[in-house]
Amino acid sequence: MNRLIKHGLMFGNLFHVASPALVERYNRALEHLTGKRTELTDFHIDISGYSPEVGDELNDHLYLNHQGVNRQFILLSMEQQTAPLLHMKFSTSRDILKDFIAANEAQLFALTARDAVAGELVNSVYDVSTPARLFDYRRVEIEADTTAGTVRDAERLGGMVERFKTEPDGWFDDVLIARMIELAGKTGDVVRNPVRLRQMAFDQRNFWTAHFGGMYLFQDVEHPAVIAPAGKDHLGELPLEFVFDAREPNRIAQFLTLNGLAEPIFEGPKDWAAAILQQKMDFILVDAVADQGGDLSGASRADMRRLARRHASALPEEWHALNALINWIETGSKWPLITSDDPAYFYTLRASNTPDAALVNMLLAELAPKDARQMFICHKELFYKTYAAWPEAKKAYVVDFLVAEYQVDKAGARDTLFGHDAPMEEPARKPVPDMSARVGPWGAVRRRR
Repeated sequence: MNRLIKHGLMFGNLFHVASPALVERYNRALEHLTGKRTELTDFHIDISGYSPEVGDELNDHLYLNHQGVNRQFILLSMEQQTAPLLHMKFSTSRDILKDFIAANEAQLFALTARDAVAGELVNSVYDVSTPARLFDYRRVEIEADTTAGTVRDAERLGGMVERFKTEPDGWFDDVLIARMIELAGKTGDVVRNPVRLRQMAFDQRNFWTAHFGGMYLFQDVEHPAVIAPAGKDHLGELPLEFVFDAREPNRIAQFLTLNGLAEPIFEGPKDWAAAILQQKMDFILVDAVADQGGDLSGASRADMRRLARRHASALPEEWHALNALINWIETGSKWPLITSDDPAYFYTLRASNTPDAALVNMLLAELAPKDARQMFICHKELFYKTYAAWPEAKKAYVVDFLVAEYQVDKAGARDTLFGHDAPMEEPARKPVPDMSARVGPWGAVRRRR
């Protein structure tokens, strides 16, 4: 992992807590939320205020996320809004925190200038002892205040000011005036500068969770289903009828098609599609030959062709199928029939332009695990987990590629790969044709796109 950390591919863009004032504010918030304190004099935190160093010190990396639900957070600086979310348990958590910070930017800027803001992503689920409990995880609300209760006091002061202005005897209520003066000393002028955080709630119907080996819950689609790539046999009875795992590629493919969630990569510009598929082939090639020794770092296109010729017999079906698809795109050769039974099928897809595009690309990264670039971009939790088991040659090649080809232009790379990444406005959901009458909702699929 040191190679990833050195190149900023892991623990990158964290906020550095180094000054005694910030450390003390963090400790006040930490004690307020958990009853614990840190003895560290400097450390790094993510968007939620979680610190890997503090987690090591406390021997508890879920110290702000007990049992993996109702994540607590500590905000020390507005710079945290660009930081990653580490040890993610729900795919929606970082976006919820980002939206909350963006919606309250001015207020949080003022509050964090003097104190830490501590809060919690609250829902009605306090444990996920069974997979079925995840279906109660429907709505997330944010509760937040400074450790000194500035927001709470400001609300009380605002109510007192209103009483002072509207009640007939308000001008003569010495007790009320004294309490107003006392609170104003803590909150400032709430009339000219209101200290108020927006009450925000977020519906959470389609999401990924790390619990129970990793599950994708799609409830707010026309044909709902749960996808548990690692296996479904341990999940027991769930509120949704349809549950699929990686052993059922036909049914997963049909689910994506019926709901209009995925499209072939080659529906975009053909030259871009060919380049994307070629890079996927390179990752598959490296995966196949990395454990045979040799230095793959800095390999050129000619080097990769020589490597493919030398190890042709070791290349898996995915490589040959994608190569045939590139030949069709570039030369107009015979169309290669790549059905959902083919190991290469999910390598040929990307998310359609829907509100769930990021979640679908995350799922596709898990279904096409040899594409290291998509896994790193879309599913970092899985990337870090699988990276640890790779041969050194593959680690070096992937890191060199990500540094040279992705880190230098993240937005451009994502736009090329996904075509409609992170739009400013949420796209309208495309109407999905009702095909169930013709093919049955989860029948076997051998569909050519």
